[in-house]
Amino acid sequence: MSTASRDSSIIAHNLVKKYGSVTALDGLNLEVRAGTVLGLLGPNGAGKTTAVSILTTLVKPTSGSATVAGIDVLANPHEVRKRIGLSGQYAAVDEHLTATENLEMIGRLYGMNRRGAKTRAQELIERFRLTEAADRPLKTFSGGMRRRIDLAGALIADPPVLFLDEPTTGLDPVSRGELWDVIRDRVAQGTTVLLTTQYLEEADQLANQIVVIDHGRSIAEGTADELKRRIGGEHLDVHIERQDQFELTETILKGVASGPLRAHSGDGAFSAPVKNGVHALSQVLRELEAKNVAIIDIGLRRPTLDDVFVELTGHAAEESSNA
Repeated sequence: MSTASRDSSIIAHNLVKKYGSVTALDGLNLEVRAGTVLGLLGPNGAGKTTAVSILTTLVKPTSGSATVAGIDVLANPHEVRKRIGLSGQYAAVDEHLTATENLEMIGRLYGMNRRGAKTRAQELIERFRLTEAADRPLKTFSGGMRRRIDLAGALIADPPVLFLDEPTTGLDPVSRGELWDVIRDRVAQGTTVLLTTQYLEEADQLANQIVVIDHGRSIAEGTADELKRRIGGEHLDVHIERQDQFELTETILKGVASGPLRAHSGDGAFSAPVKNGVHALSQVLRELEAKNVAIIDIGLRRPTLDDVFVELTGHAAEESSNA
């Protein structure tokens, strides 16, 4: 076994999952080093949630193998479950119980004694700023509060490996930032995290490594910076004023674009990858002025992780839903 494998908390080798004629995973390989965050990105139907379901023992693969915390997920799923926490796309809580009761129940299901579960529940209630709502039934909670309780439940047994499947979906920016802080704290304490997300900023902020999957297999991997450097060049952003000049502007930008052009007809915004930024900017500006296109703003910028996603998958992450 390689040094990387000995130091890895999650390993998936050639995972295949078929549902009849549909192939959800097609030979996926993953390796997550202990105490790091792997961001798993991909468009709708790429296989992200299927991968998480297999690694958390909820679904069996058609073929392939995987270990979590050094334990084979197929040979010993019960032992795997003792060592993981899972926060799914939808809050897995009982709306008729209070926040405290939900967490105490989850703690007991993990095998904690009554006192231990109660103490740990109180710690997490305070950590997630839910003290004032601790004794309210969850059916009175907002969606964001439910997400916090769901993540608290995944942490109650202090698991060494944490799976977060779209953990901040539907949260406002402040709540999302607070959950990011909690995740960072856990990783600083040695927890390994596999994160699926539709927020590219989230992966950029949290992930040590990123794997982009499409049609059930990996199509790119590396750090956020490595993936950004992979597409190279710059992006030319243009914002025009008049809707009737949209197609004209799109044609002009396609003449300099080195990859997929992103165009938003609703607000007249465009973003085009370009190899020679200054030359492209000058050319586009000349052509737009020659055609009397009303420009609100134009400029160059370095590529973002979202640009990487577009180039690799053919569309923006926000066009994807949970996969």
